[in-house]
Amino acid sequence: MKKFRLERDSMGEVNVPCSAKYGAQTQRALDNFAISGLVLPEQFIHAVVRIKRCAAMVNREEELLPDNLCQAIVAAADTVLAGGYSDQFPIDVFQTGSATSTNMNVNEVLANLASESSGLEISPNDHVNMSQSSNDVIPSAIHLSAALALHQRLLPALEKLEATLKRKAIECDGTIKTGRTHLMDAMPIKLSQEVSAWAAQIHKARTRLLDTQKQLGQLAQGGTAVGTGVNSPDLFAEKFCAALSIDTGLSFKPNDSLFEALSSQDTAVAASGQLKALAVALMKISNDLRWMNSGPLAGLGEIRLPALQPGSSIMPGKVNPVIPEAVAMAAAQVIGNDACITVAGQSGNFQLNVMLPVIAYNLLQSIDLLSNASIALADKAIAGFTVDKAVMADSLARNPILVTALNPVVGYLAAAKIAKRAYAEQRPVLDVAVEMTDLSREDLAVLLDPGRLV
Repeated sequence: MKKFRLERDSMGEVNVPCSAKYGAQTQRALDNFAISGLVLPEQFIHAVVRIKRCAAMVNREEELLPDNLCQAIVAAADTVLAGGYSDQFPIDVFQTGSATSTNMNVNEVLANLASESSGLEISPNDHVNMSQSSNDVIPSAIHLSAALALHQRLLPALEKLEATLKRKAIECDGTIKTGRTHLMDAMPIKLSQEVSAWAAQIHKARTRLLDTQKQLGQLAQGGTAVGTGVNSPDLFAEKFCAALSIDTGLSFKPNDSLFEALSSQDTAVAASGQLKALAVALMKISNDLRWMNSGPLAGLGEIRLPALQPGSSIMPGKVNPVIPEAVAMAAAQVIGNDACITVAGQSGNFQLNVMLPVIAYNLLQSIDLLSNASIALADKAIAGFTVDKAVMADSLARNPILVTALNPVVGYLAAAKIAKRAYAEQRPVLDVAVEMTDLSREDLAVLLDPGRLV
């Protein structure tokens, strides 16, 4: 049987497991919110812990928090940031909309750890939460955790994917293939041009996310309960952001309107929108790879993706494009997350948004999914695919759309007749054009040369 200790909060007494580092308010949340079994990710908890750490240092500077209490809180925060006590943050994502329960969970754990290590009596509310409110801590933690996740994970992953695509484009530069619009044969294109378009998509997504990261650097901290900064000292927001900038190496500043920062999550919605745009790009690239890899006999068969695992439990020898499929599913999840964040962003009721936990959870999950998917796509699909030049050359030679190059010479209608006959007889356009025009084979060969057309 579990052993319990009696904890007290403003509502009375609560039984808390003796082994728990949290207190009464966390236990109440565990009792009340048995909704999903999902918990806020570690990077979000660590963002809240960093906020507590920097707030303690500013409060000491303001002579509001004694030095020994500050040192104990900072030491406790450092322990958690180093990976300790990760099991002490068990509250469900679907909780009070302000995530007050998570804020108090962190306050209680840090207060208990600090009290144990120092022998002092440290309060979760009066000391760890000094000059703060859940209402400015949690919005700030959303921005902080997302900015760090972009900086540490997604932006480097996209840089790697873009570089991999650019290398592959150079590698494929001599290969000309049939272009496709509406999934139908179109004018020829270099394979390098096709791959360079993917690289451009990733480059633009990365550029947009860099701008988003700057917007996430504007924090709600200092607004406390409703944006007025009640119970916080003058210039707390500025001093806090300076401390956090030093702590993380990223640039943070107070939001121009702390009222807007508490009452809305427009920046998080915008960030999610950019993540969705990246997901759409990854979905497009993945589906192009799947189409080009299709076959090997009854599909396009233009490329061969790396063979990573058996593709069927019943069909021997079958190998599937598993990485593009996985990336496409991750992209679909991110698009769904964006829909949830969009709905949650509308719940800024008067002075506070009340769907903060689900915004935090989905935003960070989207960043993690896109980071991992981008690396997998680069390493296990793009870098290692090979090109079947013979297949591309054969389909290109029989591509009736090549007659487009003859439009200025013989006219659209005459060119259309050549195209239809070449397709019907499954013959090279050049041979049919020799028979149906007065132009020499040499002149037609120049006009229809795919190398000239690209």
